[in-house]
Amino acid sequence: MKSFDVPVHYRSPLVTAIKQKRKDNDKMKKDFSPTQLAIGSLHIILSRHFGFCYGVENAIEIAFRAIAENPGKRIFLLSEMIHNPGVNADLQALGVRFIMDTSGKMLINWDELTSDDIVIIPAFGTTLEMEATLRSKGIEPTRYETTCPFVERVWNKAEKIGEEGYTIIVHGKPRHEETRATFSHSKAHTATVVVKDMDQTKLLAKYIKGELPAEGFYADFEGQYAKGFDVNKDFERIGVVNQTTMLASETQAISDYLKQVMIDKYQPAADKTSDRFADTRDTLCYATNDNQSAVQGMLEEPAELALVIGGYNSSNTSHLVELCELKLPSYFIKDEHCLESADAIRHFDLHTHTEKLSNNYLPANRPLRVMITSGASCPDALVERVIERLAELTGNNAHLQPLAESWEEVD
Repeated sequence: MKSFDVPVHYRSPLVTAIKQKRKDNDKMKKDFSPTQLAIGSLHIILSRHFGFCYGVENAIEIAFRAIAENPGKRIFLLSEMIHNPGVNADLQALGVRFIMDTSGKMLINWDELTSDDIVIIPAFGTTLEMEATLRSKGIEPTRYETTCPFVERVWNKAEKIGEEGYTIIVHGKPRHEETRATFSHSKAHTATVVVKDMDQTKLLAKYIKGELPAEGFYADFEGQYAKGFDVNKDFERIGVVNQTTMLASETQAISDYLKQVMIDKYQPAADKTSDRFADTRDTLCYATNDNQSAVQGMLEEPAELALVIGGYNSSNTSHLVELCELKLPSYFIKDEHCLESADAIRHFDLHTHTEKLSNNYLPANRPLRVMITSGASCPDALVERVIERLAELTGNNAHLQPLAESWEEVD
């Protein structure tokens, strides 16, 4: 796989050494067991796969290249390039400005842009409407486009089956930048509707089966369907694609459920199911699949707690937290500073969507076993700093240097 030129301060000598050794011993990435590190009385259970993915490193390389190649020019990002506050802050410190926030709220008026400005498209991609707006300003959006190739793969899949006459069901968070972009690209070719979860999918199924009056669809799915969507004819053939960072098991369950709905309604012959339900297969990116599988492998080990590191608005990271919460006390943190002391931790609560302070998060028993993973937009250096902070809080500082020089796995 291609290597990228990203700032060295995002790298971690320790994590790089660990990842390289695991890669050398498992070139086909079949082993999802975690790496176990002994740091005195602190035992770290480190997920097999975590951190920067292909799309994120590609985006970072392009963004920093845009800055280097355009001294003296105004440089803008359409919105956050990735969902990591540290990386976005680094870009802002170099003078990059955001045109809108992650929800699409304008931070800069379009009238402020000129053809001399540089605009970077984020890794999530953007809508066709946004591309047209930029071109109307004399700005070519593809010049510094960091759209993840795996997001573009979803767009291509939606276009292909859309042109074959299928309506596209997008499994994604309706307000997420990537889902908005996928919706825009898909509806340019075919009728499209977004579902955020299984509950909304089951509601959609009632309209597909005719169990609810068609007019109710437009209220229940307001803002989530393409203009001109016709409930009475646009559900005759469907296919499912997704936001690439969704929970794999949920996307599969939604796809299986809708496939059965179509079979029950139209009762096609066994070899004709594809006439009603397109075979889109899985459109999650490889990193989402690997990271989620690695967390499942990590959770097979005993531990007292889990730390999941990443931006609080990171979709792929939030799903790692959801998986961990099913097994043990789990804390979603953005950096090492969230570990305020051995008693207090600041972390994001997925259920209330707020950052909260919890006490007594580190059990007194030793050895202490802590699981650690991170999202696809989290620098490895941040993972190392969290490990260092844990070692400090548990009185294991003296064991850090030997680990850094030659990391040792727990038997």
